[in-house]
Amino acid sequence: MTKIDTIIFDLGGVLIDWNPEYVFLDAFNGNQEKTKWFLENICTSDWNENQDAGYPLQQATKDLVEKFPAYERYIKLFYGKWEQMLGGEIKGTVEILKGLIDSEKFKVVALTNWSIETFPIALGRFDFLQWFEGIVVSGEEKTRKPFKKIYDITLDRFNINPENAIFIDDNLRNIQAAQALGIHAIHFKNPVQLKKHLRTYNINNLS
Repeated sequence: MTKIDTIIFDLGGVLIDWNPEYVFLDAFNGNQEKTKWFLENICTSDWNENQDAGYPLQQATKDLVEKFPAYERYIKLFYGKWEQMLGGEIKGTVEILKGLIDSEKFKVVALTNWSIETFPIALGRFDFLQWFEGIVVSGEEKTRKPFKKIYDITLDRFNINPENAIFIDDNLRNIQAAQALGIHAIHFKNPVQLKKHLRTYNINNLS
């Protein structure tokens, strides 16, 4: 079996619960259909990911308001109330992270799609972000997953051999991009599934 010496964590959706619905369900008075439509057609994930790659939040908001003026009030909520989209840590995964670090057997780093303008909020809120050997933040690098460049940056910066690394992410597209570079990958569903999958690599005794 290949010796695993490095674990690469995604953050949002794996260690941190982040969901725009926390803001927009309230904005649309609990109407799930309106919320779903708005997030699929106006403030889309593709639009938000552009800011993850370094595009300024203020300009992105202005651009979208010009495109959809009827939704100005709601569009401005996306980054205006962004902090309320942070739902807290995903406790089970944080426990796994602690177990990996406490074992002192692995290099543990993070690779996240995150705006450099909002990432300091997360740094201030979640103490476990200080546990990593380092974090590659897409907004700082001006590129994002699933583009090859950001994986190459991560591998180079932390001297990682892809064959000896596991990448954990909740987005299948990002998982496939990592696998294309020879990195082992786990498509995250929940902490129980993650712990079970890590055992297949003979990584046991986690919290």
